[in-house]
Amino acid sequence: MLHYSRWKTLAILGTVLLAILVALPNVLPSFINDKLAPYGFRPLTLGLDLQGGSNVLLEVDRIDLKQKLGKQLAGDIRSAMREAKIGYQGINLTADGVNVRVSKPEELEKARIELEKLKQPQDVGLFGTGQPTNLFDLAQQDQVFSFTYNETGIETKIASAVSQVLKIVENRINALGTTEPVIQQQGKDRIIVQIPGLQDPDRVKDLLGRTAKLTFQLLCEDQPSATSKNPPGECEDLKSKDPGLPPNMWVQTSSRATVDGGDLVDARPGFDQNNQPVVTFRFNTKGAEKFAKLTRDNVGKPFAIVLDEEIVSAPRINEPILGGSGQISGNFTTQETADLSIVLRSGALPAKLTIVEERTVGPSLGSDSIRAGLIASGIGLVLVLAFAVVAYGTFGIFANIALVANLIMLIALMSFFGFTLTLPGIAGIVLTMGMAVDSNVLVFERIREEWRGGRTALNAIETGFRAALATILDANITTLLAAFVLFGIGSGPIRGFAITLSIGIITTVFTAFTLTRLIVAWWVRYAKPKEVPL
Repeated sequence: MLHYSRWKTLAILGTVLLAILVALPNVLPSFINDKLAPYGFRPLTLGLDLQGGSNVLLEVDRIDLKQKLGKQLAGDIRSAMREAKIGYQGINLTADGVNVRVSKPEELEKARIELEKLKQPQDVGLFGTGQPTNLFDLAQQDQVFSFTYNETGIETKIASAVSQVLKIVENRINALGTTEPVIQQQGKDRIIVQIPGLQDPDRVKDLLGRTAKLTFQLLCEDQPSATSKNPPGECEDLKSKDPGLPPNMWVQTSSRATVDGGDLVDARPGFDQNNQPVVTFRFNTKGAEKFAKLTRDNVGKPFAIVLDEEIVSAPRINEPILGGSGQISGNFTTQETADLSIVLRSGALPAKLTIVEERTVGPSLGSDSIRAGLIASGIGLVLVLAFAVVAYGTFGIFANIALVANLIMLIALMSFFGFTLTLPGIAGIVLTMGMAVDSNVLVFERIREEWRGGRTALNAIETGFRAALATILDANITTLLAAFVLFGIGSGPIRGFAITLSIGIITTVFTAFTLTRLIVAWWVRYAKPKEVPL
């Protein structure tokens, strides 16, 4: 048990030396770390509670989602009635849904069959119902058909929207180049976003608040004037962002006159021939075909580039755009084009997000937390080191060397894999120190028992390490399972604690049964003890 081959000795010492090198950036100045970063050497990533940053709580806007679903349903009703050649008198949006009046009584049954197809069944089995859930309920009174929102269906739609939003928000935040953001669902319709190190909450709010729904729509022949203030059928009134355009313009809503930005595959910031910031975009094959047809059939006509129901520019189609790419201009700043590119690449949100709460954690608070954590860790380390020496003498010194190596390995692993250190993570480090000494205490106490039982010093040491192995593994594996559970069901700070604790358990077992035993083996070889100094 106490004999180590040369390769085992080199492997253990090499592992400790490598850990020291990987952990070294945590005590080096930043200008040196910048040079080491390309080689994979980097300091620990600090969490929001340590280095400050932005914390934003978002909520899916139910009213906005219902309005979008209602407008979409109104368009579907219009298309269905026209395709079935059923006469109707107006499609009205209400707070509860959409109403449509059928002109001829003899077409009521035919209309009912067509409208039943628009109830939009949702996923089966959600919310414990076990039954198909429709997004809308359909009712008939005389010649009027009324679609009303089904609350269970709305909840299902919101759950689906939140899943989509999580991915889109993650893509937008990651595009900022931030380190270890925390993005997670809170409740049924809320999302919490924590971005360590980012001190510009306004930019975060702007980036997350944009729905980023992009459309290319032809302008209506008629435009707002003193005599006509209401848009004609299949037209809608939108505000203009470009100061060079009228404040309000009418755009066509027909699918034949609209290309959806959902077919975009790329968007990048750039500059036009006048060196003005623009966003260049590129469609997929399907979008390129639709965009080519729209521009080919409407050469000489103006069309609007609409972002989140606001016209950003209204260029004239001088020639067909067949390449599937183009530019979006609109008196943007360079920062605006960069952010707009991010939101367009990540995709449009299925629903508007409202900001429920926002907080900016300053670096001074993080500095106080780090200082308090370091003081606590330092006091804990000194007490543990002193206890080991007082209680176990020479073996206590060996345990202390292993403990310091254990902490270095813990920091090295967290730095190498890019784990985020939070305040609870510091608590995990302090707990690891105690657990590391516990493992050595079990070994030393077992050695002491074997020595008092009449074994020789060498035999007592060998038996002590071998007999304590099962107990130490048992205790640490149990704690490791608990850490896995905490990581699986916990969130934010709890996960940070679980990660630190898990890594600490692994490094503790390694140092207890490799490094400590190696040091004891060296001592036995050179001191040739007749007694156990315990």
